[in-house]
Amino acid sequence: MNTLYFGDSLDVLKELNKQHPGGFIDLIYIDPPFNSKRNYNVLFEEVDLKDTKAQKQAFADTWSNVSYKDTLHELQTLDLDLYKFLTALDAIRLSKGAIAYLTTMAIRILYMRKVLKDTGSFYLHCDQTMSHYLKILCDLVFGEQNFKNEIIWKRTSAHNDSGKYGINVDSILFYSKSKNNIWNQQYILHKDEYLKRFKQSDPDGRKWQDGPLTAKGLSGGGYNYEYKGINGFWRCPLETMKKLDKENRLYYTKNGGIRIKRYLDENKGYPIQTLIDDVFPINSQAQERLGYPTQKPEALLERIIKASSNEGDLVADFFCGCGTTIAVAQRLNRQWLGADISHLAIRLILDRLTKPYGEEERKRIRENIEVNGFPKDVASARELATKTDKHRVKFQDWVIEVMLGGVSNEKKTADGGYDGYLIYPLSGDGKKKGTAIIEVKSGIVGISVLRSFANVVNSEKADMGIFVCFDYQVTDGMRKLARDVGYIPDFKVDRLQIITVEDLLDGKTVRLPGLGEMLTFKSATKRLDKENGEEELF
Repeated sequence: MNTLYFGDSLDVLKELNKQHPGGFIDLIYIDPPFNSKRNYNVLFEEVDLKDTKAQKQAFADTWSNVSYKDTLHELQTLDLDLYKFLTALDAIRLSKGAIAYLTTMAIRILYMRKVLKDTGSFYLHCDQTMSHYLKILCDLVFGEQNFKNEIIWKRTSAHNDSGKYGINVDSILFYSKSKNNIWNQQYILHKDEYLKRFKQSDPDGRKWQDGPLTAKGLSGGGYNYEYKGINGFWRCPLETMKKLDKENRLYYTKNGGIRIKRYLDENKGYPIQTLIDDVFPINSQAQERLGYPTQKPEALLERIIKASSNEGDLVADFFCGCGTTIAVAQRLNRQWLGADISHLAIRLILDRLTKPYGEEERKRIRENIEVNGFPKDVASARELATKTDKHRVKFQDWVIEVMLGGVSNEKKTADGGYDGYLIYPLSGDGKKKGTAIIEVKSGIVGISVLRSFANVVNSEKADMGIFVCFDYQVTDGMRKLARDVGYIPDFKVDRLQIITVEDLLDGKTVRLPGLGEMLTFKSATKRLDKENGEEELF
């Protein structure tokens, strides 16, 4: 079962370590905030509603606000060397924000090592802000002997930074838990200029170029013998020479030499190197683009996942953000596990995994994803809704942003307002859109409350209203009132719809006019509608 965890990655890691003390994950890739004082936002479609911000800050770099002293004391009992290193940094002229960041990362990296299999690998994506400190942390956690590479990703060809050289690279620190880590050599295809060297061909049309078989000048020695009247100091033993000849892989030159044929159709390319300069960042027109500022290209994750895991292995990302690691792992037939502290990230990932498909395939994919940290049944939903006022707000956010794919209203209001909104397309090109405002109720509900919301739908000039409550709260009078509000012009869709929490937990949702797809989150992919065999771009 593929799993998403909503919550602090440290809490998730500690629980996973209890469940699997010997380790169970094959590959961990993380791309945490870089402590660079940037905001990490999910961008939403714009909407012209006076009480709603069109762009909601959902992912914030808040490391400097974390109280790290308690974590330092915890590390003292877990890894004394880590504790000594961090307290030494804390005693010198390094900002407290940097110490807080490194401390919060240290304990998480420590637990990530614990949940890795002995054959597992760990990749930490970072930049020059903290990479030198993070390298020491990882050396302490994994051992210097298990450091594999510092991979440099050239993320753009040029960058203009005032007063200094342009910063156009990131670092990816690669470690293994032991010397027995999974490794599948990856290759990069040669460019056209190199391929032009394959000028010769066999009678069957197979193209090849010749390469040396002599061992002269090579360190390590060779084999001295005569083959078909040609004396030489060869790179291979006599038996191998005979085998190559039988397979028609020898080329006899006019000058009385022997060379080996290297066929174009067997050319894998050259092995991947620590400089990645052929994977480019996501441009503004890319189909996979979600509007997430730190989103990494799928090609980068594909290279890492293929190199350090096999089909069926478990890949994890404990800062999964918009879910690039998750999406690529699923496409490459790996099991996956993701965690993020933002409920918006969890919803975004679910949309990313399911939206490219038709309704039946979406349902099948969703059934194979377990989401931890959200209500799973009516009882837990009621507990979240009624526990405290703070939990009531979390209940509203869960309904609006997770279950409906909308955006919560930044300005929380009492009766007379609304709790959130969502946007849906009315045309195939996406230029014409409709807006639905959402009201979520968990307390006293009656026909007067619904009538008040209907008035808000009119006063806000929204296209439709969505009213969410528990099933037991819905009365016949409320259903009649919703019907009496009427249809949306040109569409046989109720302008005011009541949907229960029970419906949402059962996988049902509201009926929308037009294409019927919510566009509140930026869409990243083509729709692959298997039901009708057509492709549709959102």
